[in-house]
Amino acid sequence: MTAMPPQQPEPNDAERDAGTHRADSRPAESDASAKAAQDVSRLRRVLITGATGEIGGALARAYAETGTTLILTGRKQRKLDAIASDCRKLGAEVECTVLNLCDEETLFTWLDEVCARGVPDIAIANAGMNTDIGPQGNGERWEDSRRLLQTNVIGTLGMAHHLAMAMKQRGSGQLVLLSSLAAWHGLALTPSYSGSKAAVKAYGEGLRSWLKPHGVGVTVVMPGYVTSPMCEAMPGPKPFEMPPEKAARRILKGAARNRARISFPFPLNFGCWWLSVLPAGISQRLLGWFNYTH
Repeated sequence: MTAMPPQQPEPNDAERDAGTHRADSRPAESDASAKAAQDVSRLRRVLITGATGEIGGALARAYAETGTTLILTGRKQRKLDAIASDCRKLGAEVECTVLNLCDEETLFTWLDEVCARGVPDIAIANAGMNTDIGPQGNGERWEDSRRLLQTNVIGTLGMAHHLAMAMKQRGSGQLVLLSSLAAWHGLALTPSYSGSKAAVKAYGEGLRSWLKPHGVGVTVVMPGYVTSPMCEAMPGPKPFEMPPEKAARRILKGAARNRARISFPFPLNFGCWWLSVLPAGISQRLLGWFNYTH
C-alpha cells in the first residue's frame, strides 16, 4: 500500500474572514468574536452518497459532530431520516436527499445546488450495488449488470468528475471513492461487480495524480467483506468479515491523512494483491481451490 502526506486544504471565504477579524476594545465582545472565529474555523461540509447502506450510515455517524454539515443521499427515505436523526443528536447539521444516481441530469442538478451552498470539503462516493451469476451458475442477467454499471461506474465517476472540477477551482477538498478488494482480480461469481470496482480504482488513481497539484486529495477505498445485506447476498466464502463501524473508522482515519489507498483487512488484501501480480492462470486456479468460481 502507498501513502501520501496529508494536504492541508486552503481556507474558504468564511475562514479567511474569521482569520482577519479584528477585535475591538471591549473584552466581552472580543471573547465572543474569538469564539465565533474558532467556531467558523471548524465548519466543514461532508457529502456521502449511499448513506442508507451499512458503510454509508456508519460513515455519516462517524463524521457527525458539532460544526459539521452532512449532505446525505440514498434511496430509502425512512432509513435516511433515521440516520439523519442519529447524526443531529451528535451535533451535526444534516441535509437529506433521496436520489437515483443513475439519472445523470438529476445527479448533476443536485450537485450544482449543493455546490451553490458551498463546495463540500469531503465527498465520499459510497453508493453501489452487486449482482452475481446465481446459485446454479447460470450467469448474470444483463439488465442487472447494466443497472450495476450505471450505479457503480457512471454514477460514481460522474459525481467525482463534477466535484473534482469544483474542488480544483477552489483549490482544496478531498474525494473518497469506494472500490473493493474485488478490483485486484475479477471474481467469476461477481464479474460485473469486480469490473465496476476495478474501474473506480483506476479512475481514482488517475484523478489523484491530476488533482494533487491543485490542492485536492483523492483516496481510493478497497474494503473486503463488511457486514451488510449486500454482503450477505454475495455468494462464496466471506473471510475476515468486519462490522461497518470498524470499516468506517478506517476510512475516516485514512481519508484524514489523504492516503492514496485504504485497503483492508490486511490478510485478505495481501492475498488479493497477489492475485493481481501472479500469472492470471495461476490466480484463477487458486480462486477455484477457494471456491470462488461456482
